[in-house]
Amino acid sequence: MNFYIVIPAHNEEDCIAQTLESLVNQSVLPKKVVVVNDNSTDKTEAIVSSFCSKHSWITLVNYKSSNTHLPGSKVINAFYQGYNTLDDNYDVICKFDADIILPTNYLERIKMVLKSDKSVGIAGGLAYIKKEHEWVYENIANKTHVRGPFKAYRKACFKAIGGLKPSIGWDTVDTLLAKYHNWKVVVDESLCVKHLKPTGNSYNKASKYLQGEAMYKMRYGFVITLISALKLSYKKRSFALFKNYLVGYFKAKKARKAFLVSKDEGKFIRQLRWKGIIGKLKQ
Repeated sequence: MNFYIVIPAHNEEDCIAQTLESLVNQSVLPKKVVVVNDNSTDKTEAIVSSFCSKHSWITLVNYKSSNTHLPGSKVINAFYQGYNTLDDNYDVICKFDADIILPTNYLERIKMVLKSDKSVGIAGGLAYIKKEHEWVYENIANKTHVRGPFKAYRKACFKAIGGLKPSIGWDTVDTLLAKYHNWKVVVDESLCVKHLKPTGNSYNKASKYLQGEAMYKMRYGFVITLISALKLSYKKRSFALFKNYLVGYFKAKKARKAFLVSKDEGKFIRQLRWKGIIGKLKQ
């Protein structure tokens, strides 16, 4: 099973070596790893180059976008700069972040999950962040969701969902579209991935409405957006986040932003979301 991995990286000199070291130490090695150095102004390029010189399966692509951190679009555009350098001889394509440390058996376990059930289209572990002196679960998503920093896609699933969308919300819509196309999404809870930079740390003020925009673009509708905003802001203990989600939703609606999914896909997504909400209420 050939694993191809693309890692977008912008100013990751503090983390990228640890990420690549964790890949070098995998019990099942990837076939190819492409690091996309996206307009870094620090030592990211030099660090990646040192790994390339030691491991022929690691390559570097230099790409200039912008210094502005725009959640979703920037990282996925960089991902495709790397993906487009690869051939089609992969079984699994992975999008990894440059600030994670994978357990040594990560790819081995993903391989086992995918081989044990041909209907599994997306697989991954769970994210942990460091608080004081211990690693704790990064509680911003439920444990059935494979997070964006360490996603693995079976090739047929990746093709079926049309790849990754260059928009915030890409790592939610991909899962929803996978389910629309009858693929399973599996989280292996034994795989504890160390996330060195907690989600949202690099978001800027211009990004604060994008989560609500994503909910609009995924055709959630107002009621599901309201419930999702309440849940997410409660987890972060922030009323400001709740307000920003709703403002973002209505700004996108007023501007008639392009949807990420079709009407049929949107209908399926809403039904899936309502099923999950009702299921939680019955617990």
